[in-house]
Amino acid sequence: MSYKGTKISCYTGYITQAIINNLAPILFIIFQKDFGFSFSQLGSLVLINFGAQIATDIISAFTIEKMGYRLSAVLAHLFAWIGLAGLGVLPFLFENHYAGMVIAIIIYAMGSGLIEVLISPVVEALPSDDKASSMSLLHSFYCWGQLLVVLVSTLFLKVFGMGTWKILPVMWAIIPFVNMFAFMRVPLPEMISEEEKTPYRKVFLSKNFAILCIMMLGAGAAELTMSQWASLFAEKGLGVSKVMGDLLGPCLFAFFMGLGRVIYGIKGDKINIKTGFVFTSVLCLVCYIVAAVSLNPFISLLGCALTGLSVSLMWPGTYSLGAETFPKAGTALFSILALFGDLCCSSGPYLAGVVSDMAQKSTKLCELGALYGMSADSIGLKLGIITAVIYPILMLVGVFFLKKTNTSKALKE
Repeated sequence: MSYKGTKISCYTGYITQAIINNLAPILFIIFQKDFGFSFSQLGSLVLINFGAQIATDIISAFTIEKMGYRLSAVLAHLFAWIGLAGLGVLPFLFENHYAGMVIAIIIYAMGSGLIEVLISPVVEALPSDDKASSMSLLHSFYCWGQLLVVLVSTLFLKVFGMGTWKILPVMWAIIPFVNMFAFMRVPLPEMISEEEKTPYRKVFLSKNFAILCIMMLGAGAAELTMSQWASLFAEKGLGVSKVMGDLLGPCLFAFFMGLGRVIYGIKGDKINIKTGFVFTSVLCLVCYIVAAVSLNPFISLLGCALTGLSVSLMWPGTYSLGAETFPKAGTALFSILALFGDLCCSSGPYLAGVVSDMAQKSTKLCELGALYGMSADSIGLKLGIITAVIYPILMLVGVFFLKKTNTSKALKE
């Protein structure tokens, strides 16, 4: 049986997830101007998005296998379609624009949460000689989707004007709408039966599972803090134009993240994953420091961009370790790992927003920034971004303990 159509639908599902997670942050500067949202409110939109995804992760751990993967995939894309279209409509139907935006975000976040949990185990179940490489290649389509969203949306706003932003979500909603019908038809692989599954208790009480969850916390926050704030950071924190900031910030971030995942997808069988995690975590730490500390805007943007390469292995690599360590854990494994990843996908960017707002209210920090020619916005955003250095450190701690326990065959030299 050919699963080519299944793979294409799964790849498109990850593009859909990239649209959901990256479209709104591109519009943050517009939301701030049109609706008067603060940095904390903008950060809370990210928190709400991933908070709803977390709730979906928890529920889906016990419902996807009962509903079936096909119905779950169709529902995921239905929610994504309605929520994205609603982002361009609902804020204007409510007197409280923020409330309308929150409703749309919750709906499409439910779709994104389902996609995250069900697509990975489907790809894991497809016939393949190298599961880790297949997983990395799948996750690379999230990056290409992010790159596509940033490029098309930025050029659209440049050509047609910022006032036309409300058309963008409706336009992007076409992709999940079409993929919804694709999942009604494509063949799906046979999944692990109830009899074959490793008992949940045995998985969840394992020391290796706890370490993997810690690594997912670091992976989610390290990736999303930069990707969610790069556009606004480039424009207000570094003083470059929106078009230039989007192209050199989130655009290059997505490109390097996708490149890293494609390289691992092709050469994964020749790469020691422990060494890969150490290298990328150290690189991530350096990139965040450079992006936040450098007074040269283009060096800071280079730090933003290379952060994409540094986080490329973290999320799919941890998934692959989990799948290889617990090969018969079923959907629950991916649900719980996604839950921990989404926890810091939401809290990481939110913490950056809160720190940014607090820094701008500090007279001493603003005076210090002024000595170096930085505005209150600039010093605030730089301090917000640098809070993310804790996440690659968290990854390094996880790798250290994985190396120390060294019980999984996935971690053998």
